[in-house]
Order: sequence, then C-alpha cells, then structure tokens
Amino acid sequence: MEFSRRGFLKGAGITAASTVIESANALARDAKDGLSGPQAVGPDAIPIKLRINGQEHAVTVEPRYTLAQTLRDNLEMTGTKVVCDRGSCSACTVWIDKTPALACMTLAVDAVGREITTIEGLSHGETMHPVQAAFVKHDAMQCGFCTPGMVMSCAALLERNPNPKLSDVKHAVSGNLCRCGTYPKVFAATLDAAQQRGQIADLVTLNTGTERYDGA
Repeated sequence: MEFSRRGFLKGAGITAASTVIESANALARDAKDGLSGPQAVGPDAIPIKLRINGQEHAVTVEPRYTLAQTLRDNLEMTGTKVVCDRGSCSACTVWIDKTPALACMTLAVDAVGREITTIEGLSHGETMHPVQAAFVKHDAMQCGFCTPGMVMSCAALLERNPNPKLSDVKHAVSGNLCRCGTYPKVFAATLDAAQQRGQIADLVTLNTGTERYDGA
C-alpha cells in the first residue's frame, strides 16, 4: 500500500485536530469538576463548628487560623500551649479522633467534624486523669510549658497500651521537648499511672466478678 504526501498531510491534520478537540474536552471536564468540587474559602473569617471535649463550639475564624490559635484566642482554652509554633516541640499536642496531633500545625477548618480533646478534657470535674495525678505526685514538671503536651502524649500511650514498658514511654514522648530536663520524672509518672490504672481495673474485676480483658 502506497502513501502519498497529500494523504499523509491530510491524516496528520485529522490527528492533530482530534488531539486539540480531546484536550479541549479534558480542560472543560476539569473546569466543571473544579466548580462542582470543594470551593475555596477566605480570606475573610468564616463560621465553623468544632467538637471539643464532647461539646460543640461555634466560632468565627479566618481560614489561616491554626487550631492552637483558635483554642486559645477564640475559645479561651489556654491549657494548650504554643511554644515553638512550628511543630518541633509538641507542647501544643491535642488529640484529634483520639490520635495525638500538633495544634499549631493543624488548621482549625481542617478539624471540623473531628473529635478534639484538649488537656482540659482529660479530667472529670475536680478528678484528675491518672496521668495528671501522677505528674503531680512525681513532680514531673518545672516551668510547665511542655507539661500539657507531655500529659496528652503519655495519656494517649496508656489508651493504646495500658501496660507500657519504659521504652514505650520514651518513644511516646520522643517528640516532646522539655527544656527543663524532667524526662526521668515523666517516665516514672507515666509508668506509675499505668500501674495505678491496672490496680483499679483489678479491683473492679474483683468487685463485679467479671473477667478482666488485657487485650492479649
């Protein structure tokens, strides 16, 4: 089969035209998807709702506001500390869906629809969380800037692992920077809290006659 120069040019023209049309169609589809997808917000403040410590809070913030800023400046939950404000010290640690997260590196708008727990939400009224009580008992704090983040990290560890070893505690707070050097007391407090919780669980088991489940 022979190909003429005219036939070749004609075929090339048809191919090029088809490519242009397909490209135009793809751009149109992308534009349509962009209009129907998530819309950009800001720069003005917008109303959002955050579920914090079991309660819903309505707040109006600019989309650039971090969760740490929103907690402290808008909701007066100053237990969450801002120290480095760049995600390197973990003093601002909170839980998002029970997972430790850095509030200074999380936008408030990205926390909408999530379950947020702050240091204020660990205690029950006047009753401190076992980790909080153990920190007081072992004097596991000095200046206090890192303490809320430390407590949140250690409490999260006990939620995941009720019987941690020293190496587990060290790993859990490996991202928490304490400039005062209270790490040994933090380790002792966390291990003590785990032991106290285990004893309470054993007591409940004896009183109720139920079998204790250790996750094994």
